[in-house]
Amino acid sequence: MSGARAKEAPSASARPLSLLLTRRRFEGLPIIVVFFVLIGIFTVCAPRVFLRWPIYDSFLVTIPPLLILSLGLTLVIAAGEIDLSFPAVIQFSGFLFAFCSLQLGQPWLGLAAALGGGALVGFVNGVLVAVVGVPSIIITIGTSFFWSGVATVLCGGLSYALTDLQATPIADIFAGTLFGIPAEAFWALGAAVVGWFILNRHRFGEHLLFIGDSQTVAQVLGINVVHERIKLFTMMGAVAGFASFLLTIQNLNYFATQGQGTLLSALAGVFIGGSSVFGGSATIVGSVFGALIIGMLDAGIVATGVAGFWVEVIVGLVFIVAVVLHIGIENPARLKQLRRRLAFRE
Repeated sequence: MSGARAKEAPSASARPLSLLLTRRRFEGLPIIVVFFVLIGIFTVCAPRVFLRWPIYDSFLVTIPPLLILSLGLTLVIAAGEIDLSFPAVIQFSGFLFAFCSLQLGQPWLGLAAALGGGALVGFVNGVLVAVVGVPSIIITIGTSFFWSGVATVLCGGLSYALTDLQATPIADIFAGTLFGIPAEAFWALGAAVVGWFILNRHRFGEHLLFIGDSQTVAQVLGINVVHERIKLFTMMGAVAGFASFLLTIQNLNYFATQGQGTLLSALAGVFIGGSSVFGGSATIVGSVFGALIIGMLDAGIVATGVAGFWVEVIVGLVFIVAVVLHIGIENPARLKQLRRRLAFRE
């Protein structure tokens, strides 16, 4: 019987390429392909810029806060939830850091306050979602307005210069350089590694994926859904607080409008990376490259000589191409179904 089965089973070389890609799926492959294609296009169109280090050095400074936000959102979306309050957390946590640094002369306390303030916002979100039962998209819109308003009231709508922190240990550690590479890049890399292990190797990440796939099944398996959701939103708040701290320390300024403009960019990085909007499926590697693409598009488009008002058009095009490519590689059955429909219409 075993010999007959061996004869009937097709060899690995005879299996379709799509089947091999499905079984040996390389995480984030579609968006990685898009990323290197874009780098190639920018290099050909603007060799004086993209064949020199300064542009990449700039990316390694400006992209990490966005990348860290995308990593936190990846875990939230994996659980089938959404958090739209993180721009307000960036504003609120940034003020806490600036206040402690200027008024108290304690920047390290400011870092703890930024993380703690973000975690507090996340904890409130988690309780309202998990215990009260308010949908996350609704409650995080409300808390976004609230905490943004609180930050505006506390700072009086003013900006704060933090130039006294220049060349201090906290600035060197989080916004200095190591071997000529911006420190922000190492913090973002560390966050990506931790995020990957949480989602793929830790029980918490496994629970989030179960919850995102089916809350009922998660409860049957004995997962404490309420506890895990509260923990999830608290973590997201702390992540946003850390991103806010990085933004503030690298600019040595706190702006009353800090955090505005990060919402769509962070979300785009996650969804371009291939995480499912319905939950139950997410990729940290995809989110990393998605954030890299979103973060470099503006500079890349301008460097190639294209007018700046084309940026949003090109971002939308890249978004669509990345999503379609993701579907084609990760789920070739959908493409086959589409071909059948088109053939039927003809």
